[in-house]
Amino acid sequence: MKSLACWTLAVLSLCAGAAPAQSADLVVYGDYVLTMVPDEPVLENGAVVVRDGAIIAVGSRQTIDEQYIGAEAIAGTHRVVMPGLVNGHTHTAMTLFRGMVDDLDLMTWLNKYVFPMEGRFVTPEFVRIGTELACWEMIRGGTTSFVDMYFYPDDIARVVDRCGLRAVVASPHIDYPSPGFSGWDDSFAAAVDFVKRWQGKHPRITPAFAPHAPYTVSPDHLRATVEKAAELDAIVSMHLAEAPSESAYIAENFATTPVRHVQGLGLYNQRLIAAHMVQLDPNDIALTAASGVGAIHNPTSNMKLGAGISPVPAMLNAGVNVGLGTDGAASNNDLDLWEEVRLAALLHKVQTGDPTAVPALQALTMATRMGAVAARLGDKVGQLKPGMRADLIQVQLNKTRQLPLYDVVSHLVYVTDSSDVVTTVVDGKLLMRDREVLTIDEAALRASVARKSDEIRSALAATDDAS
Repeated sequence: MKSLACWTLAVLSLCAGAAPAQSADLVVYGDYVLTMVPDEPVLENGAVVVRDGAIIAVGSRQTIDEQYIGAEAIAGTHRVVMPGLVNGHTHTAMTLFRGMVDDLDLMTWLNKYVFPMEGRFVTPEFVRIGTELACWEMIRGGTTSFVDMYFYPDDIARVVDRCGLRAVVASPHIDYPSPGFSGWDDSFAAAVDFVKRWQGKHPRITPAFAPHAPYTVSPDHLRATVEKAAELDAIVSMHLAEAPSESAYIAENFATTPVRHVQGLGLYNQRLIAAHMVQLDPNDIALTAASGVGAIHNPTSNMKLGAGISPVPAMLNAGVNVGLGTDGAASNNDLDLWEEVRLAALLHKVQTGDPTAVPALQALTMATRMGAVAARLGDKVGQLKPGMRADLIQVQLNKTRQLPLYDVVSHLVYVTDSSDVVTTVVDGKLLMRDREVLTIDEAALRASVARKSDEIRSALAATDDAS
């Protein structure tokens, strides 16, 4: 009987005189483990161990198998295990406006189409459907955390709770009428209430303030945001220095740059996540670095709207934490963060004429460790090491189009796309296994999207006929 008992790993360890194996909830294996811990090499034939939603060990497969027994294990043949991607700026519910109108400059796109269609269609139901569609897309693509800015944030947060992702949910406030609000007073009051109600209440949801932009929110109102954010120690997310039109407006009305404008109002003293950061001069970059502001680079959206190219190499050289974002699907038109990683690596090579401007590892860092810091989540996610929350993915590496494989990081940046992600885990919970999303009913979601998009399509046809 004793020899039979020694067939189990725990008893084998005891028989050999070693410490008994520890229990774990989940062990995720990989031919490669990319921890994204600075200066830590890619680990071959390794594993990550999860207990109570946190990473408790990372090491070689042999070491992990000797020391841990997982209640569940995920095989890693032909797969790399790495941190989940961090989408630092998006508007999830705008998936329902995907492809609605394209090939326009920012202000025409906003004022003629987006703002009017939002006023007509954005309701709690719209936000629930659009956010669920976005969450399904992000889970499938290996994005495990995102920073959102959209109307009806309570509904967004509830969808995030159900689907299992991690999010900074920022409540928008603006000086003009917007869905559900008549103007600044009620939208700002609602944002304050939202932050107070959700702060510290959910392990995966962080509430935040979202003054839309310096050209849509007055100086006095931005100061009000600063005051409340400081009082509540809350994150602030906003569009900043996005396009030439914004810079021209700020120069004409305040005789400065967008960055120095909001810095003078106190926003750079807050936990600010600044999306886009395209129109910057050297002084703006120095201020951003000194203040620790997180800058979110949205290459696809900026290119599509003709907003310009963010000076990412200069920001990185100055010490700015630069993350990556997709922006909303109305201006992208997808939420595939792998596309942003690749563009971040390529775009700045063209702009600077320097093929080393943003190397592959740097681009991947912007989507993981550095992106998490920029999104104010760096204490929780972005690296695979003990103590971090277990937000991780497996990426398949053996498809015929991926062969041959020489360098894992190169493949992840220059070959991989969202369809290569096979496993998504957030807070230790499996959200996708073998490409099947486990937390969202896809058939029901498709039916809801079809119904809502039929309404939008009819409205677009009427708009086109009128023009």
